[in-house]
Amino acid sequence: MIIAGEYSFNGGKELINHKYRPLLKEIVEIIAGIDANKHKTKISKEKTMRDKVLFNPRSLNDEFKSAFYKRNWKSIKVKCEYPTKYYTKNYQPKGLRPGAFREMDFLKKRLGVEVQFGKYAFMVYNVCAKMTIFNKLGHIEAGIEIVPIKQFADEMSTGVSYFEQFVWDLEERGVSNIDIPVLIFGVDAD
Repeated sequence: MIIAGEYSFNGGKELINHKYRPLLKEIVEIIAGIDANKHKTKISKEKTMRDKVLFNPRSLNDEFKSAFYKRNWKSIKVKCEYPTKYYTKNYQPKGLRPGAFREMDFLKKRLGVEVQFGKYAFMVYNVCAKMTIFNKLGHIEAGIEIVPIKQFADEMSTGVSYFEQFVWDLEERGVSNIDIPVLIFGVDAD
C-alpha cells in the first residue's frame, strides 16, 4: 500500500515527527508492506455492484493487526462503567450490559493508532472522541488514523468513508480545546 495523503490535525504531524519519529517510521513501513491486492476478495452482493470483486476491509484489518503485533504494538481496552444516576427516577433499565469496553487498535509508547476502513461515523469518533478519551485516561499523547482515500474506498462496499471527506469535515469543524494531535494517513493500493 502507499500513503497517498496526509493531514495534520491539531499539530499531529509536527508532534509525531518530533517525539515519535522511530514509531512513525515503523508505521510507514507497515503500510508499505501490505499488499492490498491480496485482499481484493469480496464478491459484492449489493444492487449497484453485484458480483464485482471488491477489497475486503476485514481481511485488510487482519493484515494490519498482524503487522503491528509483529512489531510489538498492543491493543488496549478500557472498561466502561456506564453511569446510571442520570436516569429519570421512574425509569428501570433492562439489559444494561456489564463488561462493555472501548478499544484502541494499536498502542506503543503513548502513540495510538487506529485503522478504519468502515463507515464515516467511526473515523470521526476515533479522532474526535476515542483518542481524546484515551488521552484523558493517560494512555496516549497523540494519534495516527489510517483511512482509505476515495479512489480506494470506491473499490470497497458502499458507505465506506474516505480521507478527502474526513479532512474536509475536520477543517470545517476546526480544532477544539480537548482535541489531541493526530496525523491522518490516506492510503491506497499500490
